[in-house]
Amino acid sequence: GSKATVSVLNCRSHAHCPTMVRACALALLALGAAANDNGLGQTPPRGWRSWNLYGANVNQSLIEGVMDGMVKRTRLVNGKPTSLCDLGYCDVGLDDNWQACGDKRAAPGMHYHDADGKPIVNTVRFPSLKAMTDHAHGLNLTSGWYGNNCICADMCRTEEECDKQIKGDVAALREFNFDAVKLDGCGGELDLVGFNKYMNTSGRAVMVENCHWGVMVPFKPDRTLPAAEGCPWNFYRSSYDVRASYASVMHNLASVEPLRVQNLSYPGCWAYPDMLQVGCAHGPGGARDPGLTPEETRSHFGSWAIVSSPLTLSHDVHNDTVVDQIWDVITNTEVLEVNAAYFGDSGGVFNESGKAVKLTDAHILQAGAAAVSTPSFKYYAKPIGGGRVAVLLMNSGDATETLTVAFADIPNVACTSCAVRDLWAHKDAGVFETSYSVDVASHDAAFLVIKSA
Repeated sequence: GSKATVSVLNCRSHAHCPTMVRACALALLALGAAANDNGLGQTPPRGWRSWNLYGANVNQSLIEGVMDGMVKRTRLVNGKPTSLCDLGYCDVGLDDNWQACGDKRAAPGMHYHDADGKPIVNTVRFPSLKAMTDHAHGLNLTSGWYGNNCICADMCRTEEECDKQIKGDVAALREFNFDAVKLDGCGGELDLVGFNKYMNTSGRAVMVENCHWGVMVPFKPDRTLPAAEGCPWNFYRSSYDVRASYASVMHNLASVEPLRVQNLSYPGCWAYPDMLQVGCAHGPGGARDPGLTPEETRSHFGSWAIVSSPLTLSHDVHNDTVVDQIWDVITNTEVLEVNAAYFGDSGGVFNESGKAVKLTDAHILQAGAAAVSTPSFKYYAKPIGGGRVAVLLMNSGDATETLTVAFADIPNVACTSCAVRDLWAHKDAGVFETSYSVDVASHDAAFLVIKSA
């Protein structure tokens, strides 16, 4: 589990000098940025993966049913029948428990790889992975797999044995015709440079997620190396698993900022604080995944969007009660535009409160871990082109607060008379002089776009 601690900076309200230093550093670092050489992930990927709601309770019919749900046009977006895939959520990923744990064909000391390094599939749960990917492709979706598994992890013991298993996994990925793969940190197959090399030389490009939790080497880009070695993935986890609680969301969100200030989140190589927990109450953690309120759902989705995180859903796409609660958030086209925009800065903190609040949840309490400490408010900004800057004002306090942002404090904003647009409401708030104030409920966030009037 993740350590529930967040360092708190005492930036308070006037951050002109730190903002200027950060902007200059980002501009300089951007010159050396190198993305994965497979050419994928030029904008933060979007899709769906199974773990955050279903955990180990997966099978082929479930995943194929999700695929069907991703292309349904039974709901409206901006007045038009629209599917989740129409909005870019087009990859459906299987997340663990496809393997035949303890199979008699497994190599000595291994759980699901045979002596030739070939992975052994649980054909009771997944009769035909190739038929499953064919189903995705027939719907114009892509299909994601999962490797270096955590359930019954195979700890290959030598470089030769690990290389054989990596080759076997890549060969199986090609045989089953997957388009993407999440590579976890539980087994011994940690050589992502080798994975990337074998995948790039065996056929079409595959979207790669590095799920090394921000701690297992390699877990972040190294721009001093060629792209194939310095970022042999398309997005990478900056943290341990996120839970369905506001405390966990804020903990994981904070893990992106140190990477952003080094310009280590950019096209083809995005920092990723884990999947989305929107609509995922009582997932694999049961009571330890209590779920998010509507206000917390907006904060969660909006913050992932403004830091250019990949957006990976995990909710039950067939549960109309759940979908009713989250649809207007996950399909907000203005917020999705902010997520996809990139103009040299992936988006991050420019101001925060000097007052910390403590957040906890059932998972933290059960683990006996420290509460998450986070500023009572945080302000995020991201340039989105056309002289516009997206701004997210987050209130982590336990009561509604009036949050005020001075235009002079916002990076890349030069106006003093500025037009403000409310993205959640899809309407212009008006023109304001020098600053803008808005009442923000507890654990909610105002999402704005600022431009010259």
